[in-house]
Parts: sequence; C-alpha cells; structure tokens
Amino acid sequence: MKKIVLLLLFICSISFSKAQKVFDTHNESRADVKVFVTDKDYRADLIVYTTNTEHRAKGNKGIWFIEHNESRADKKICFVNNESRADLKVYFTNTESRAGWKNPDKKSLMESPLQRQ
Repeated sequence: MKKIVLLLLFICSISFSKAQKVFDTHNESRADVKVFVTDKDYRADLIVYTTNTEHRAKGNKGIWFIEHNESRADKKICFVNNESRADLKVYFTNTESRAGWKNPDKKSLMESPLQRQ
C-alpha cells in the first residue's frame, strides 16, 4: 500500500512540475531567468498569456500562472528594464491561442529540470 501511495505522489508531482508557474523575485541575483517585456510581438522570444487558473498553464508553451509562493514556482524570474540584461524577451498577449515560442533556441530557459529529462 505504501508503494502505491508513493507512486501516485510521484506521478502527481511530475504532472504538476510541468505547469509553467513563475514567481517574480524582484531581485536579479535570485532569478533563474531575467525577462524583458517588449511592446512588439515580433521582437519577442516568447509570446506569453497569463492565466489565473493553475491547471491551464501546462507545459512550456507560453501560458504562465503567476505563483505568489516562491517555493511552488517552477521558475523564478525577474523583470528587467534593459533589454541587454535580459535572458528572455517576452510579449504579453490577451489571447491564449497566440501564446508560444517565436525563438525555440530560448525554450530551454523556461524548462523545469524534470522537463529536460
């Protein structure tokens, strides 16, 4: 019985780890990724749609759930004001279907360790 419970917990933790939950650290030194927000979608590496429901933010597809608890986030980000200091340039959209990667070379920046395996 213990093995079944542990297996179920492991499976659940894997499925939840694929959610794109981000936490804004407001501190560059604590961030996994430094993000610059551009006002033009063609200048972005990633077009981001933010959702207020965690279950809709699955995978590394540009649909972000803003996590308010740092320990529950997949990635810690810091928004920077200077494009040259950024690891990733994003454009925020109001349309979920527009979310996605424009520069696939940067996709690994937002992958959780479990997604890379």
